[in-house]
Amino acid sequence: MHCPFCRHPDSRVVDSRTSDDGSTIRRRRQCPHCNRRFTTVETASLSVVKRSGATEPFSREKIAGGVRKACQGRPVSEDDLALLAQKVEETLRSAGSAEIDAYEIGLAILGPLRELDEVAYLRFASVYQAFDSLEDFEAAITVLRAERDSEQGAGADDESTATDEDVRTT
Repeated sequence: MHCPFCRHPDSRVVDSRTSDDGSTIRRRRQCPHCNRRFTTVETASLSVVKRSGATEPFSREKIAGGVRKACQGRPVSEDDLALLAQKVEETLRSAGSAEIDAYEIGLAILGPLRELDEVAYLRFASVYQAFDSLEDFEAAITVLRAERDSEQGAGADDESTATDEDVRTT
């Protein structure tokens, strides 16, 4: 690490601290030549492998930007987009790989986006999964409805069971 003040090619670490979320390490360094101190921040790199085979650094901003287009005109805030991008990054980092295929990123986006806004989910999925016809949209909507109905049905079953037990105890 070169000293930012005198450009000396060496420095020594005086103090190291991990961030609260554990994703970065902050190091205080001191230059042996000029004795000035400076701070560096280290993060584990995450690279995206594009379809063309090229690699580029992972960017939360690109995730939010792509999803922002799908959310246009929807009641989704910038904070919601930032949180979604953070969830996607955490999911990808938990996979334990330094290189992630661009396709995997799209898959990681679909789940949190569906929870955030179903219409935006359909918009994103239609581009990501290359919908070719109305039938593709109808199939995706049918799956969404079935999943929503099964989630609501599970909640209704729990309530009816509790009600049945209450009636029996009286």
